[in-house]
Amino acid sequence: MQFRQQALAKLQSPEELDLPVRLARPQGWLALGVTVVVMAAASVWAVTGSVTSTVSAPAVLTHAQGSYVLQSPVAGQVTAVLARQGQRLPANAPLLKVRTDNGESVVRTVAAGRVTTLAATLGQIVRTGTDVAAVEKVAHASDPLYATVYVPAENAAAIPAHAAVDLTVSSVPTQRYGVLRGEVKSVDRTAQSAQSISAFLGDSQLGEQFTRKGRPVAVLVELAASSSTRSGYRWSSKDGPPFRLDSMTLATGSVRLADQHPVDWLLP
Repeated sequence: MQFRQQALAKLQSPEELDLPVRLARPQGWLALGVTVVVMAAASVWAVTGSVTSTVSAPAVLTHAQGSYVLQSPVAGQVTAVLARQGQRLPANAPLLKVRTDNGESVVRTVAAGRVTTLAATLGQIVRTGTDVAAVEKVAHASDPLYATVYVPAENAAAIPAHAAVDLTVSSVPTQRYGVLRGEVKSVDRTAQSAQSISAFLGDSQLGEQFTRKGRPVAVLVELAASSSTRSGYRWSSKDGPPFRLDSMTLATGSVRLADQHPVDWLLP
């Protein structure tokens, strides 16, 4: 009872009414100030800042014109192979001789190019429509290589013009020679089927391989040229590999997508 009376007396006493009320400690004001500054900086960064992202997809080095599959127009037995793999042939050049019921027939190239695959062998029995060769359509030995990257269709719209591309080439040790540099030349907005990929590359297995996870979009990449490297192209290392690159070499392309503002992730 004594303590209660003392407390009531203290509340009724006007002696401390003029003393200031302490709302927060100095340390509290400092923490609040830091929090406000951090939140303001984060808000500015979310609106004006940008985040870089990439998409990785399978690729193949080719010439821009692509390839075609040469099929036998007749049925019979192969009696002569008139070309070799890797040989460059003009249009209408003899490739095979096939003995048929009506005599000997010659299988010829459709367009000028380099024989990348020679499927027919001496003595083989072929039917009409049998694939006998794949020919890459290249007119001159100096024609530059390109890379075709088969990007998932959902990422195609986010690829800007001239986007940077890094290519990890299967035949080149990356840890020693780095990656091949390039930039996007064009984006085919139409999703590619296994058949269309096979027709362009002249390889049905690649058509099936590149469409296992869905129909991709073909992105044509122009390789950065360099006169100081043996390959003739620019690499992340100074010199690159000490050899030239061949067409139909598999690679993995890392394509830089359009930069995004962080606030875009929060808005519908």
